[in-house]
Amino acid sequence: MATALKELSWFGEDVCLADVDTALARLRGEAAAETASMRTSVMTHIAWVPNKWVKPARAALEGMAERHPSRTILLFPEPRADDNRIDARALVERWEVPDTDRGLVTEVVELTLRGSRAQAPASIVEPLLISDLPVFVRWRGEPSWGSAELEQLVDLTDRLIVDSTEWDDVPTPYAQLTELFPRCAASDIAWARTSRWRSHLATLWPGIADVGTLGVHGTAAQAWLLCGWLRSRLGRDDIALEHDPAEKLLGVTLDGESVPLPPGDPPTPSDVLSDELERFTPDPVYEGAVLAAAD
Repeated sequence: MATALKELSWFGEDVCLADVDTALARLRGEAAAETASMRTSVMTHIAWVPNKWVKPARAALEGMAERHPSRTILLFPEPRADDNRIDARALVERWEVPDTDRGLVTEVVELTLRGSRAQAPASIVEPLLISDLPVFVRWRGEPSWGSAELEQLVDLTDRLIVDSTEWDDVPTPYAQLTELFPRCAASDIAWARTSRWRSHLATLWPGIADVGTLGVHGTAAQAWLLCGWLRSRLGRDDIALEHDPAEKLLGVTLDGESVPLPPGDPPTPSDVLSDELERFTPDPVYEGAVLAAAD
């Protein structure tokens, strides 16, 4: 694990992007001057974070620095604000990797988009993107389907990361999500959290081929994605779903018979997000599951 040695920060109200860029350059220079060997950013990670998701978004970023040194841009939209401006906070952390001569510097930019400034996120973040590096967008909560904000960020990104556990009325929104598949690669943290169960259920082949009802004790998103996965993998749209609500995936039944728990422990939020940031291409198995769940 890397160890944080120094944290440098800057804050400004009613700023322009040149102010942010200048502050980042100064802070990074101060941090890098004390680091013998610096690992540079490998991506730009953008997060669209409405107010109710601010705390979880910050928590998910903890522990990711060593695996994904990046420029992270957190966008906090406040479209109902009574003025139109950008407030910004820049944070640069210098890390030392124990037992090595390596160091790394990570950057976090928080932009509060007030009033009309929340309507044009792409033009705001584009000058802050690192040239020739992939761009990931994490959208907290259910996307505002068809909105200018979503359309702009989808056009800007190489990969869109959502968590359909955060959505209401699934599986209905999956139909709108499928419309984005031709435009960018998509990841779903709810899908990632079913990984252990999918691997475990696959070991039950060929007996699982005749299942008529899948029971899932977990979130609605996990239930529908597991059902969609079975339907798409088995080529059968007649598999019924029985959902027993819970805040996390606790159990699965096949035609009423409990499936033993899979080995291992559930991943942490940081681990799940980190894994999704390592994927660069579309996932046809996930897309098939979403399409089957949406039907």
